[in-house]
Amino acid sequence: MSNTFYPQLIIFYDGQCPLCVREMTQLKLKDEAQRIQFEDILATDFSERFPRVNINDANRILHGLENGEMLYGLDVTHRAWSLVGKGWMTAPLRWPLLRWFADKAYMFFARHRYTFSKIFTGKARCERCQL
Repeated sequence: MSNTFYPQLIIFYDGQCPLCVREMTQLKLKDEAQRIQFEDILATDFSERFPRVNINDANRILHGLENGEMLYGLDVTHRAWSLVGKGWMTAPLRWPLLRWFADKAYMFFARHRYTFSKIFTGKARCERCQL
């Protein structure tokens, strides 16, 4: 029997964004079954290991990979939190009537995440935040 690790979801996140790394850290702490693999899009070997993922696109909107299918934005967030048993917290963001508004708000947040990071953490970016 092999001990090979096969995650259910791979999340491609911005390792220089303090808020992004904070969320990934929380997910990792709650992911006791290790269903999620976390990949920093700014890692030096990222393009070699994940040629399918365009770094510029992944820097604009959160990307995830599940069963060979790419997920984006809040779909990644909801899937990740669902895998750690907290999907109820993000489920309303995927409800049909709220989805459109939530996606627009997410895109605004993603575009200005360094400003939000500065406001909420006192740090806009970090050289390489620790996960």
